[in-house]
Amino acid sequence: MASDPASDDAAAAENGHGNGNGPSPSKRPRSVISAAEIRAEFAHHDAAVARVNNGSFGCCPASVLAAQAHWQRLFLAQPDAFYFHGLQQGLRRSRAAVAEAVGAGDVSEVSLVDNATTAAAIVLQHAAWSFAEGSFASGDAVLMLHYAYGAVKKSIHAYVARAGATVVEVPLPFPVASADAIIAEFRAALAVAKEGGRRVRLAVIDHITSMPSVVIPVKELVAICREEGVDKVFVDAAHSIGQVPVDVRDIGADFYTSNLHKWFFCPPAVAFLHTRKDDPIANQLHHPVVSHEYGNGLPMESGWIGTRDYSAQLVVSEAIDFVNRFEGGIEGIRSRNHEKAIEMGRMLADAWGTFLGSPPELCGSMVMVGMPGCLGVESDDDALRVRTMLRKDFQVEVPIYYNSRRVEGQEMAKDKNGDPVTGYVRISHQVYNVTEDYERLRDAVNKLVSEGFTSSKLRPSEKVHSQLK
Repeated sequence: MASDPASDDAAAAENGHGNGNGPSPSKRPRSVISAAEIRAEFAHHDAAVARVNNGSFGCCPASVLAAQAHWQRLFLAQPDAFYFHGLQQGLRRSRAAVAEAVGAGDVSEVSLVDNATTAAAIVLQHAAWSFAEGSFASGDAVLMLHYAYGAVKKSIHAYVARAGATVVEVPLPFPVASADAIIAEFRAALAVAKEGGRRVRLAVIDHITSMPSVVIPVKELVAICREEGVDKVFVDAAHSIGQVPVDVRDIGADFYTSNLHKWFFCPPAVAFLHTRKDDPIANQLHHPVVSHEYGNGLPMESGWIGTRDYSAQLVVSEAIDFVNRFEGGIEGIRSRNHEKAIEMGRMLADAWGTFLGSPPELCGSMVMVGMPGCLGVESDDDALRVRTMLRKDFQVEVPIYYNSRRVEGQEMAKDKNGDPVTGYVRISHQVYNVTEDYERLRDAVNKLVSEGFTSSKLRPSEKVHSQLK
């Protein structure tokens, strides 16, 4: 009688080894990974591009991609066996690995979802229902950072503002000098949210803001929320795991989500959402895609939202195996990435006569660096056009941020020539990066400055005008 490959792999998944789903304990990492082995793991990257933007989409090594392909082939070979005997056991294995990595109290506290935006939809959907069903009063407040991720800000408005919430933003300073400045602005905005005896039902706090990138003193802000009677705290930590230490019980939020495909070497797309098992609200959360598992708890609901590719969620253990090939594991990677990101950021700032957007202690593996003010970045569209030019003309991939606003009383920072700095690059450092990547970015910007380039030359009206001359 032929064996059932999915059943065999399911048993292996439960044990964490065997049949290609994960190396057995005796085969787990030998010597520290070499530079040549790192290059081989990321040989699928476009070698022509200086890729200093790990933050947007992350990266996945070849060994983890091979494990993912194995799961994909299992499904295609015998979908029924995969569904009935392999999928849930494999997902539980991944959830257990995440629970251990982030200090969760139990595997039941961890659900796997596509990304942090999906996790936000789960939390905000519940808040919207609470308004609609009368548990929250119309006008009750939801607090969020001004620099919250764009999709999450829109989700807040789509779900809870539409349901009757008053949305209050925390106007964080940038450039930022210290964690104390962030805490002060947060306290002030929370006081506004509570004006007139208004209840604050939910605070949405980033662990690391996306653009501009700043590490937020999230534990301190969660503590303030507890002191001030905020009902629930949701930490959007899309960039956090792999960049900064994550201990969900120590942080103390009600909901915590982070992507595993950005800085934890999983393929896209997979994230986790942590909820405390002792919180009654855990049983009231539902995946926004309703399928057969509705009502069986969020981990099960998220584990089956219909026929799709679940392979990215099944290789968390293989990503951890990859991480453990490095000296110091994820802590060592995180520390070295931070040090190199700061070093490269300072190199760029010195070359351009500018500065870092935040002190090193408020940076992870991403750093904001001011661009020369003479480039004249005056809008988000300007920033996007300059980014596109760097990609197409210089083969450098880096996000550019337009600093359009500042906290009242904060002056616009200037470069060494006295020009206001309105544009910032957000550089990332990951294990595959080399110094030459940042030197190419440095030289590209220096070339633009030497040629008298300004962002206005890329604006459609300016291009048309120049063609008519």
